[in-house]
Amino acid sequence: MQGIKAPDPGMDEQFRDLVEDYQAPLLKMCYLQLQDRGLAEDAVQETFIKAYRTLPAYRGESSRKTWLIRIAINTCRDMQRSGWWKHINRRVTPEMLPELSRGISEDALTVNLEIARLPGKMREVVLLYYYSNMQITEIAEALGIVPSSVSGRLRRAKERLRAALKGAYFDE
Repeated sequence: MQGIKAPDPGMDEQFRDLVEDYQAPLLKMCYLQLQDRGLAEDAVQETFIKAYRTLPAYRGESSRKTWLIRIAINTCRDMQRSGWWKHINRRVTPEMLPELSRGISEDALTVNLEIARLPGKMREVVLLYYYSNMQITEIAEALGIVPSSVSGRLRRAKERLRAALKGAYFDE
C-alpha cells in the first residue's frame, strides 16, 4: 500500500493566484456562453474546483490560462448538455451582463449582446480571441480542434456580427 502524499505547501498560493488572475475573465466568458449570471458563477466555481483537484497533475504543456479556459469551456458545455438546460430563460438584457453597469459605451454594449446571440461554437472563438486575447493556436489547443477550424469559425462569426451590426463602424 502506498503512503499518502502530503500536499505541496505552495499549491494553495498558486491556486489563489489563479483565482485572482482569472476569476473575472472566466466569469465574463462563462456568462456570455451560458447567458445566465447564476449559472456562470456556478461554472466558474466548478472550473476552479476542477483546477484545484488537478493542479498537482498540471504538466505545463499549455499555459495556465489555456488550461483553465479549456476546463471552463468544458464545464459550460456540460451544463448546456444537462436535461434542465432547456427550461432556463436565456434572453440577454444589458442589465444582466456582468460588470457592465460601470461606464460601458452603448456601442460596446450592442457588440456584447450580438456576441451573446452567436451560435455556441462561434461565440467561444470570439470570446477567446477578443476577450481573452488568445492566439489562434492557443484557442485550437483549448478547444481541442485544429487552428484552421478556429480561423473558419472566427471568420464566420465576424461575418454574422457585421451583418447584425449593419452600418456600425465596427470592423472586427
